[in-house]
Amino acid sequence: MNITYQSTRGGERGLTASQAILKGLAVDGGLFMPDQIPQLDVSMGQLAKMSYQEIAYEVMKLFLTDFTEEELKGCIARAYDEKFDCPEIAVLSKADGDYYLELYHGSTIAFKDMALSILPHLMTTAAKKNGVSNEIVILAATSGDTGKAAMAGFADVPGTRIIVFYPKGGVSRIQELQMVTQKGDNTAVVAIHGNFDDAQTGVKKIFSDREFEKRLAAKGFQLSSANSINVGRLVPQIAYYVYAYAKLLENGEIADGELVNVTVPTGNFGNILAAYLAKRMGTPIGRLICASNENKVLYDFFSTGVYDRERPFILTSSPSMDILISSNLERLIYLSCGCDAEKTAGLMEELSRDGRYAVTEDMRAFMADFWGGYADEKENASVIQAVFRSCGYLMDTHTGVAAAVSRQYKRETGDERKMLIASTASPFKFSGSVLEAIQGRLDGGDEFAVVDELSRISGVPVPAAVEEIRTALVRHTRECSPEQMEEEVADILGC
Repeated sequence: MNITYQSTRGGERGLTASQAILKGLAVDGGLFMPDQIPQLDVSMGQLAKMSYQEIAYEVMKLFLTDFTEEELKGCIARAYDEKFDCPEIAVLSKADGDYYLELYHGSTIAFKDMALSILPHLMTTAAKKNGVSNEIVILAATSGDTGKAAMAGFADVPGTRIIVFYPKGGVSRIQELQMVTQKGDNTAVVAIHGNFDDAQTGVKKIFSDREFEKRLAAKGFQLSSANSINVGRLVPQIAYYVYAYAKLLENGEIADGELVNVTVPTGNFGNILAAYLAKRMGTPIGRLICASNENKVLYDFFSTGVYDRERPFILTSSPSMDILISSNLERLIYLSCGCDAEKTAGLMEELSRDGRYAVTEDMRAFMADFWGGYADEKENASVIQAVFRSCGYLMDTHTGVAAAVSRQYKRETGDERKMLIASTASPFKFSGSVLEAIQGRLDGGDEFAVVDELSRISGVPVPAAVEEIRTALVRHTRECSPEQMEEEVADILGC
């Protein structure tokens, strides 16, 4: 079965997977979607006997149909290797009655490693397949984790450059240090004076500027994206939900075909969308619980059918979720209206013009698999402390939001199906907030003193990714306003 890709807004269609990965964002501003959602062609019983790499191939081959078996298996082998600190790649831990899918065992200790370890290999393979001779310039906006994971993946990859924009003061100190100390002659990091939505909007504007595109092409550059808007990010994420179900089955925790609910801490909607696509492919997933922090735009959307970004932006202890424009929701909108690109484009135009849009009752009915909840700072800290005290399990502030919301869901619905919670970052990325949650206070000291104290109290070793930035040289000091982002890109590239 040959899958092709089209824009959610109708401007492009019939692209191969490799072409969609190279472009990242469609020319009309839409996101690429497959023309159909394929079904798994091996049983869960068979998948239960497979490694992570083997399951990734069984999932990804169905979406990336113009990649040969040799090409795709080569990309997978180079991505999921000793960069991860455990052979399983993703770890399932049972704590306090729930199952935590730990997605942070890669080189930058966040779930973004799961897709950004393979994206550079998919992209360079796609470039060869399509005869691309220009240097590929990756632009990424980050709320904390994408930036470091993308730079780690693309650092010194021939034929590529990467430029990352992050909100100054809007990420944890560990996240910032991970980015500004990144090595690689082809990497650049820019702090913007704004929030993540400003960074994301600025990157999208650069992609839609046709004159700038020509200016770059004249110098031998072409743009692509490492954000979750790139289908090369989305497809690898589907694999770990299929893997999690297969491992629960292998471990005897569930019966074959038993429905499992999934809770995902959600900002840009890509991670939970991947879980939904895993369900659509045939993975026995029940409800998808969309967990928000106090920037609860998605909670309000699933509660009312109205998406409204016009609200105060709140800085929280879960900064990777401090987002008011959830880009990947557009893909669900597109599916919910029967893949009507004109309808989707109209709603996205309303969002751009008015800051809000409303979906129809039929579209809301289509989204019935989703349930939205949110946790405030107090609830987040409380569940981190409670789980640690009950069983010694340590979680970060994003996973804390998910754990709190999963408890809300059970209380409000009475649904007692087994719960899989996506654990998206190491607690040491947010050590101050985690230590304060556990102790009820924070006694001060620099970031690394807090890291050491968290390790002492929990008995969990400090990850290598944190150790290596203790004395690392700061290499990136650029800053700009959102309005200056395009010229910052031009300056970095010498255009």
